[in-house]
Amino acid sequence: MSPSSRIPAMDVLRGCAVMGILWMNITAFALPQSAYSNPAAAGPLSGGDIAFWAASLILVDGKMRGLFAMLFGASMLLLIDREEMAGRNGARTQMVRAGWLFAIGVAHYLLLWWGDILMLYALVGLVALLFAQREPLALVKAAFLLFLLHFLLVAGFIASLYAWSHAPGDAQGFTRFIAALSDPGSPAIRQEIALYRGDFLPILRHKLAGLPGDWLWSFTMTALETLGFMLLGMAMLKGGFLTGRWNADQYRRTARHCFAIGLPPMIALALWVWWSGFAPLSALGTALAWSFPFRIPLSVGWAALILWLLARAPGHALVARLAAAGRLALSNYLGTSLLMTAIFYGWGLGNFAHVRPAALPLFVVAGWAAMLLWSQPYVRRFAVGPAEWLWRSLVRAQPQKIRRSS
Repeated sequence: MSPSSRIPAMDVLRGCAVMGILWMNITAFALPQSAYSNPAAAGPLSGGDIAFWAASLILVDGKMRGLFAMLFGASMLLLIDREEMAGRNGARTQMVRAGWLFAIGVAHYLLLWWGDILMLYALVGLVALLFAQREPLALVKAAFLLFLLHFLLVAGFIASLYAWSHAPGDAQGFTRFIAALSDPGSPAIRQEIALYRGDFLPILRHKLAGLPGDWLWSFTMTALETLGFMLLGMAMLKGGFLTGRWNADQYRRTARHCFAIGLPPMIALALWVWWSGFAPLSALGTALAWSFPFRIPLSVGWAALILWLLARAPGHALVARLAAAGRLALSNYLGTSLLMTAIFYGWGLGNFAHVRPAALPLFVVAGWAAMLLWSQPYVRRFAVGPAEWLWRSLVRAQPQKIRRSS
């Protein structure tokens, strides 16, 4: 998308989303994977550790990812329109883009971080193409059908774990599974810590060995949800919501209603997990399934809140910096993976599992500062970010212009 055709409101939303994703991803960068859903896997918890987990679960987990997926779906429509106005086949270009995005995602997964979302977006985006011509109401209906199917899938998985816990046959297997979810002294968690405190090549070999199974499992647990949010984003673009065309009061009322729907049950779920002593099935069930219905209004609520603030203060200095970070969303996403793995993995500074959850916001704020400080000066001189330039050049099969015209 050329600079002149950009939609400032969507750039700001995208900047906020990529920053919010760092808040949630920081746990998976710095601690064993199980700590993402259950902080008990990181060891004895302080009040600060619990507060960070609760704030993440209630306000951020899945909500920024949902916002990012909505923006991805909306951007697909804008790119298709732009291609067709230029006399090219918009759907075909989008498929080529998806193929190269998948390749970038594979490189990101193998070389930097196991939590890549680019491969997921590339494949799910191809399915979303089938819905591009639908009217907003039809898109919303399809999105909520997908949300229902996703909830049934993840709730069924959690129910199967509860059934396993009461099955007479494999008590030792279930005990090992539960320990890997919550016991920092379990062999699985100790092995994970040793791996990520080690050198680059063992980490790469581990990810190569687990790529088909581990990635397919993650894809299965997230694809329907992601597709639903992409279709919701398409509907919100067609209705003018994401482009900032609503007035400030409409955004304020939408944000108020969405947070009123989503926040009380999320707070109740956090209290339930805490009162359970971070019981593994309670924590995992909340992270995967029980919180999901409230993730939908809260994702929309965050978008409405950000757009309301933008409508109230469009000339604020922070707005330009957020928009610049949003224009460089792919570069910022990959850049934070490089920065955080260099801080926490053994091939870098080796801080993996050495930093308590309560201290992780310090790294998030540092990452936010880096995004906001470099993005704006960069976009003054360059038309696209370095990762965006690579992606665009691969799609066009020739190097694209990166510098702005003088």
